[in-house]
Amino acid sequence: MKPIWIVDDDQSIRFVLQKALEKADLPVRSFASTREVQAALTTEQPQVLVSDIRMPGGSGITLLQELKRSQPQLPVIIMTAYSDLDSAVSAFQSGAFEYLSKPFDVDKAVDLIRRAVDESLREQGAETSGVETPELLGQAPAMQDVFRAIGRLSPSLVTVLITGESGSGKELVAQALHRHSPRAQGPFVAINTAAIPRDLLESELFGHERGAFTGAQASRRGRFEQAEGGTLFLDEIGDMPYELQTRLLRVLSDGNFYRVGGHAPIRANVRVIAATHQNLEQRVRDGQFREDLFHRLNVIRLRLPPLRERREDIELLVRHFLHKSAAELGVETKRLSDAALAVLQGYSFPGNVRELQNLCHWLTVMAPGLVVDVKDLPPELSGAPQASAMAAATATPGAPTAAGGVAAGAATEPASGSEALGVAPAIAPAPTPAAWESDLAGQARTLLQSGSTQVMDQLTQRFERAVILAALEVTHGRRIEAAQRLGIGRNTITRKIQELGLDE
Repeated sequence: MKPIWIVDDDQSIRFVLQKALEKADLPVRSFASTREVQAALTTEQPQVLVSDIRMPGGSGITLLQELKRSQPQLPVIIMTAYSDLDSAVSAFQSGAFEYLSKPFDVDKAVDLIRRAVDESLREQGAETSGVETPELLGQAPAMQDVFRAIGRLSPSLVTVLITGESGSGKELVAQALHRHSPRAQGPFVAINTAAIPRDLLESELFGHERGAFTGAQASRRGRFEQAEGGTLFLDEIGDMPYELQTRLLRVLSDGNFYRVGGHAPIRANVRVIAATHQNLEQRVRDGQFREDLFHRLNVIRLRLPPLRERREDIELLVRHFLHKSAAELGVETKRLSDAALAVLQGYSFPGNVRELQNLCHWLTVMAPGLVVDVKDLPPELSGAPQASAMAAATATPGAPTAAGGVAAGAATEPASGSEALGVAPAIAPAPTPAAWESDLAGQARTLLQSGSTQVMDQLTQRFERAVILAALEVTHGRRIEAAQRLGIGRNTITRKIQELGLDE
């Protein structure tokens, strides 16, 4: 490892830091001015550079800017006794790894320098092993199964149904199926059937003739015609109005359709890929989705796993999204500390890959240093593992305990009133924070010591079940109001109720 360079005109600062780093078994070299550093850079390079911001004969900011032009991956820590906003902003805008205010705690300074060293070594490894980012990322077995399926389907034009939670990347899979198909040279046209008003969806899909309805002043090609010779991706197909499902079934059956107000059939030369986060079999049973259309779409089904089932991919995805966000914003790519990465890997990510991507964009804009630590994560995320696991303290009626039994008060058969609607009976007052945290720790230890796996998922599901049941009880079974009170979307609470089996 190359030495750490300390640049400060204050001899006492150089002495204290040098001794502390030597005690930590880190090689170190000190300089009294930026001129000395510039002379040494002609023959040597540091692993990390720690520089004062204001020195006679040269500014630490100027030195930082010069180093970022010649050695952009070199971590530079800026020290200053002038803890003003302008200095901090100037340091970070120039690409500083971190900003250290004087006087500082020596042990914390050494920890910060160690983080910078780790990132420098990691960056060197990434440079030597860097490869082009593929269109889809995933090392988890579930994602490898998806990749294999895409490969097997590449020579085919068969209809595919992609299932998976919102934000899990269903459209990316559809695009990959198109790019690796015989229709790759044709257009890829996507439409979200849940995002278009019912009255307009028919025209969006099939087009319309002039005068077909009020405001139709000219003929218009629909998505089926726009996708001619290519692929039409029908996202959230489970939300398509029932009456339009018949028209879609006709196209899939005989390949012909009519524009709205038209009389001449149009031949559809299109491959259809559909996607949904809903349980279509259940919607068929509920009379909300045509069974014959379901079988037409369900020729080949690909299930895209939620992010909580592929936690080993989080590190890979974080690196990709942070690099992508940095490129879009024209800034240096940030990196996560091991502790921050561990927090993300313990979080359930209800919004899946889309939520992770948004988080990485937020960190690129808001995190103060080049290395993102736990304290830099959004408050709702840094506390998420503890909150997610709160289920241990709520003891949901009917939920299995760590010992394999059933929580006290479980009802073996549905009763009348709110319980018959799938709503829990009145919940006892919440325990104090100290009590539920202690209970939570005990539940987690019991599960871990018993050899259980996916402990975080188990506790998260129990927590979500208890909170949703409580919200439904308070709102007397009104789901939309319950979702509003919980601060989640209507589709989210519907999906959670289905996943957790609360509607059975």
